[in-house]
Amino acid sequence: MPAIRIGCAAGAVLLGTCLATAQTTYPEPVEIPGQPLDDFTNREVVADRAVLAYQPVREGDILWETRIWRIIDVREKMNLPFSFPEAPLARILGTAALSGDLTVYDPGDDRFSRKLSAAELRNALYRKDSIRVVDVDTGEERIRVVEQTPDWNAVKRFRIKEAWFFDSRTGTLQFRILGIAPLFNITSTEGDFLYERPMFWVHYPSARPFLARQKAYLHGNNLAATTTWEDLFEMRYFASTVYKENNLYDRRIEHYLTGVDALFEADKINNALFNREHDLWSW
Repeated sequence: MPAIRIGCAAGAVLLGTCLATAQTTYPEPVEIPGQPLDDFTNREVVADRAVLAYQPVREGDILWETRIWRIIDVREKMNLPFSFPEAPLARILGTAALSGDLTVYDPGDDRFSRKLSAAELRNALYRKDSIRVVDVDTGEERIRVVEQTPDWNAVKRFRIKEAWFFDSRTGTLQFRILGIAPLFNITSTEGDFLYERPMFWVHYPSARPFLARQKAYLHGNNLAATTTWEDLFEMRYFASTVYKENNLYDRRIEHYLTGVDALFEADKINNALFNREHDLWSW
């Protein structure tokens, strides 16, 4: 009998603990005064994400290295996350640069030698137009310069600068992304495409902590996923085309080949890049 009573008492305590746990209430989402929360909970996992540092590489362990420049076209199916309407990458980078959270560099120099000032950045992002206004009192016409909000949808391509190297200590072919540059489409007054202009260069190693706190929306349509832009670039979850490899003439593929021949040359550079690791391990 005493054993049965002890067992019953223990069961009652366990049941009470389970009920207490089941009745635990979670805090309600915090809403900004005057603005309703477009969610059912607070999203803090991505905002608190810390980036992992790269493994140090000793210069003496680098047996071979090359620099590759690529183009990412956001109109390709795999690259649709770059132009996600609610959070396109161009807007994320541009807004952070305007607010001072991200340092950007001269769009004409991919060596990150000159930082863009706030005035230069604003001139690069905001298009100025002249409009005629009429003074109600005097009836006189005058010209007023207005700034238009940046059209982030006009960014159709990105440039990526990479370094590929063979680390003899680990015996692996590795890569490091060095820079990212959004390309802005310039059109005529009729809407016809004229040319594309780089907005700025972002030094990727310095921007990794920022990109690790920016959520990327992928093809899985899972809004609960916590994949960030830093994850996307490190996993190489994008399609790209090579447009330049370091060479003695410092020229791009388009400078000596066009059309299908240029595509074959880009594919040849890619194949040579990955075959090099295999050749280093062949007997």
